[in-house]
Amino acid sequence: MMSSSCLHWSTVSSVSFAMFLLLQLPQLVSIDAFAPSRSPKSSSSFPYSTTALGLRVAYQGVPGAYSEKSTRELLGDNVIAIGRPDFESCFQAVASMEVDYACLPIENSLGGSIHENYDLMLRYDLTICAEHEFRVQHCVLAKEGVKLEDIKYAISHPQALAQCDNYLRGLGIRPIPTYDTAGSAKMIIENDLPDNCTPENTCAIASDLAGRTYGMNCLAKGVEDDDSNFTRFLLLGRKGVLQFLTQNVPAKTSVVFTLPNTAGALYKALACFSLRDIDFSKIESRPTSVSLLNYLKFRSQQKNNGSGKNKREELSVPRFRYCFYLDFLEGQLSSNSENALANLREFTDYVRILGSYPRGSRLVGPVATAVEELKTTVVDDPRDVSLLELPSDSDDGSTPLKIGILGFGSFGQFLAARMSQKHRVSCLDKLDKTVMARNLGVDFYPHFEMSNFLKDLDVVVLSVPMIDLEETVEMLPVDNLSGKLVVDVSPLNQHPKNILLQAFANHPDIDVLVTNPMFGPTPQRRGTVGVAASVINGSSGDVILSPSNAASLAEAANSLWEGRPIVYERARISNIQRCDRYLKIFEKARCQVVEMNSDQHDATTADAEFVTHMVGRLLDQDMLPPTPVMSKEYEALYDVAEMTSGDSFDFFFGMFKNNPRAKEHLSAMRENLASLERQLAAREAYLMAKDEMRKSDRQRLLAETRLLLQELARNGIADETAGMKKSSPPQISSLDTSQHDSSSSSSIELQDSNP
Repeated sequence: MMSSSCLHWSTVSSVSFAMFLLLQLPQLVSIDAFAPSRSPKSSSSFPYSTTALGLRVAYQGVPGAYSEKSTRELLGDNVIAIGRPDFESCFQAVASMEVDYACLPIENSLGGSIHENYDLMLRYDLTICAEHEFRVQHCVLAKEGVKLEDIKYAISHPQALAQCDNYLRGLGIRPIPTYDTAGSAKMIIENDLPDNCTPENTCAIASDLAGRTYGMNCLAKGVEDDDSNFTRFLLLGRKGVLQFLTQNVPAKTSVVFTLPNTAGALYKALACFSLRDIDFSKIESRPTSVSLLNYLKFRSQQKNNGSGKNKREELSVPRFRYCFYLDFLEGQLSSNSENALANLREFTDYVRILGSYPRGSRLVGPVATAVEELKTTVVDDPRDVSLLELPSDSDDGSTPLKIGILGFGSFGQFLAARMSQKHRVSCLDKLDKTVMARNLGVDFYPHFEMSNFLKDLDVVVLSVPMIDLEETVEMLPVDNLSGKLVVDVSPLNQHPKNILLQAFANHPDIDVLVTNPMFGPTPQRRGTVGVAASVINGSSGDVILSPSNAASLAEAANSLWEGRPIVYERARISNIQRCDRYLKIFEKARCQVVEMNSDQHDATTADAEFVTHMVGRLLDQDMLPPTPVMSKEYEALYDVAEMTSGDSFDFFFGMFKNNPRAKEHLSAMRENLASLERQLAAREAYLMAKDEMRKSDRQRLLAETRLLLQELARNGIADETAGMKKSSPPQISSLDTSQHDSSSSSSIELQDSNP
């Protein structure tokens, strides 16, 4: 990857990353990057304060990269610029408070936008504090004593070589692409060169800073073919500088938003600004990520809920959705901007302000104060290697996490079955779960050994019923949780989040992660072998394990995780790496990991979960007996009843008690059931009345038909008799007459019986 961070960025490969935060919340840990003192940190994660070491800023690349030069241009030579291997590690270093800021490129005048950084700004809750337009000037660097006429080969990043193509052709120098600009200078010094290249016949195309960093001569400067090569850098921090933007400071605001799939949507959005004479400096569209697309589907379902639309209409989110990135030339707090943004929210599905900051390399607020202090403060050599290392560099992610599960019921055992395969897992419960824990390869601690259980843990998972969560948290020895990640796995997120943040308010070194794994153990299906070879005790929700079925449970846990969603929010996280390692357990199990704030989660997912469990408990397995042949619809209902039967009533009661809309759902269920009963009763009464009317009409019709036939019969016989008398026909025997009368009578009777 090209560490210059400012040439042609369309070729930079994307760094894979987990799903980003859909509704960005302000950091709950409000820390001024340059305050005299900082909140205490975990000794295992942050052994020192960045303030004591000066202003620490991360950039992408190796020492001497264009990104480092841009950082020093903006913040001064005394800044401690720390190179990171990729863009995401820069974001992580700022979010985890290992550095104060990150200086990263966002667009280049020749290569266009760096889309990876746009995507990362959505995932991480960082704010733009300043911008800097950096002029790219390529230099020809060679070892001491080498002259320009001795050069046969030039090594550098492909885009740097392409931008100097005319110059190199004129000198007959053959370009050889490498991975990096500053890295190519390092390769010459270390004599790690391609074939036929030697330090005496090879030059590097890089910055003059790279030449000074590696002790190389600059044989020529500004050798690029186009002198309009500029890269715009952004300074990203945990806190913005909005409150320091006075009226005499020219400001710029960056926003990102999505639009509904309707005619004129973009026109309406832009009109919010143009009608108020607010000028734009940039607008660009970018495809949304999977996480944002899922969020928009949630919004679409919520918006169409109760509208009578079918499922296909509710999920009518186009396959291709775009984010629009907009920079406008005004501060966020001006009356014009406030009205424009309020108007924009009326037409959009999602809006986030990425930052409001001064234009053109101007610094305000704590950033400006820190830079001024650096000019007069004597600091250690900012290029000292010991200052450029971060605590996270020593953690390669291969060391297993030490995970403690507090509450070893059915769900705790389900989690342990998977987590214990790669990590060291221990558990604690009020009941004796020694046998179950041993069969799963988990260390069991009784309830009175809480301190020993918490000792040396990295992660503490609270797998207790939500109605017992507050009492459980109050019993925890808070001092023993210092420097640990506390994870909640309740079906609701807002209530556990409030409890944990309130309980640990005076202990900011305790990280809090709220999650809702929307899957769990499946009880054995009657008449079958069972999805998970486990037996559920309905009263306690415990899985009764034996050595023979423990392995089956572990195997079933693997299959039951794949493709299932887990929703989470980083309520308060300082050690990003540890949090990401915990979430990677679910990612590696191929779960759908979705980041969503607690309010939005409880307004959508939690309601759906409550209704699902309510329906499952109403149906129960006794109402749905297994049949040899089941339709897809019947099987789906059976699965709902089967899965919800594995959860204890305390679990369901916790969902009811802490969901403010639970009673509304129960009332709606009663009303819907009563409405359905009324509809059935009305239809039944209608059909009965209709049947009675049919019977009454049939009897009347039969009577009328009988009278008509009798009348016709009498008239026909009378006419026949009169005719016979007139023509004196031969006398008919009494036998024939009786037969005729009998035939007529039989015909009439037949007509009566068959209307």
